[in-house]
This record gives sequence, C-alpha cells and structure tokens, in this order.
Amino acid sequence: MFIGEYSHTIDPKKRLALPSKFRLELGSKVVVTRGLDSCLFVYPMKVWEELASKLGTLPVGEAGTRSFIRVMLAGATDVELDSQGRILLPEYLKKDGGLRKDVTIVGLFNRLEIWDTARWNKYKGQAEKNTGKIAEDLGKLGIY
Repeated sequence: MFIGEYSHTIDPKKRLALPSKFRLELGSKVVVTRGLDSCLFVYPMKVWEELASKLGTLPVGEAGTRSFIRVMLAGATDVELDSQGRILLPEYLKKDGGLRKDVTIVGLFNRLEIWDTARWNKYKGQAEKNTGKIAEDLGKLGIY
C-alpha cells in the first residue's frame, strides 16, 4: 500500500527517483499516465492491467467514456526503474502534469501521483478546507 507524500526533483535528463520505500511493491516496471487535477498517475503493472481491463469493458458509445478512456490509455507509457529507482518521464507527460524541477510524489493506496510541488501545495490547501464536509458526505454513505 502506498501512503504519504515525498519531495523529489526531476533531474536535467528528465529522470525522477521514486521513494525507496515504494520500490519493492512497484516492481521493476510501472505505467505512468495522465492523471486527474493536473498530475500524473503511476501504477504498478498489475494494478494498471486491472484498470486497463476495466476501461476496456466500458461502453464506447458514450462520448464522456470515450474521452476518459482515450486520455488514460493514449497518455500511458510503461517505464522501467533503473538501478537507482529512477524513471524517465516523457516530455509530453512532464508537460501535461505541469512538472518543472520540484515535485511531490503522493502515495494513494494502489497508485502514486506526481505533482508539481507548488500545484500540490495549492491543491492540498484547498482540499483541506473541505475535509469536514467530505467526511460528512462519506459518513452518509457509511464509509467514514
């Protein structure tokens, strides 16, 4: 399980070291794709295969579904972790995520998210203002 947030930097060769505590669970190869809210998602191969299979069963007759499938699958790339636990971020994903040098890697149960640090701090600040309301709504669903 992935949890926590970690500050890292993208080097001049567009390589990013993933947190060492996650590397065993990630394995030697991961999938990086466009995420939601202007970040990138990183999935272990097994989790990605399960997600891609689910996306493949969605009805393509609905425009919104088609768009979501295209964004997730067309933007995806599989990358190998090097001996230092780094991945190479393709330029198009770096641009899509608005990533510069300083990034925050966030562990979210079965995936990682890569955020530009300034954008993460802004997003987190706004989200924290709403946690009481969100917890209340989840409580109504029996989740929290």
